[in-house]
Amino acid sequence: QEEFRELLELLVRRARTYVPSLAALEEFHLSLSQCVVLRYHWIDPFVRSLRERLASFHRFFCVADQVKVYTNQNKTRTFIGLEVSAGHFQLLELVSEVDRVLQEFDLPTFYKDPSFHISLAWCVGDLSGRLEGQCLRELQDIVDGFEDSALLLRVQWEQIRCKSGNKYFSFPLR
Repeated sequence: QEEFRELLELLVRRARTYVPSLAALEEFHLSLSQCVVLRYHWIDPFVRSLRERLASFHRFFCVADQVKVYTNQNKTRTFIGLEVSAGHFQLLELVSEVDRVLQEFDLPTFYKDPSFHISLAWCVGDLSGRLEGQCLRELQDIVDGFEDSALLLRVQWEQIRCKSGNKYFSFPLR
């Protein structure tokens, strides 16, 4: 949405006063698993199993309105994201089913206490110290003061997607 892009631009512009190398993301998602490597012959059975496990889930809303700073496990990248403040329980239920499929294939499951979020911008290195504190407060103020942010940051989950290589698989929620 155009309004979301406006909000993103305001946030990135402010954050760049603290970390000039910050780059806005073009596509947005919320992860329900770690990135894993699927062997080619596992793709179809993996997707089939996911489809079966996710078939009973209904559409739901979540709200992602809390600005937070993240780093990847290796501390080689830093991200600014919007953490989910409502809808956490439904996301945990989805992760539980995705984890069961991952276990079927002996793959690593999701993080123990996940912080569900949508990444907005990133930079190379661990620059979390520059973005936390004053910068984070300023970014949260922008979100809180943005016109229609309550509606804008409310997301209806209608489908779950799985990406494997350059293929996308979609699992509609009921």
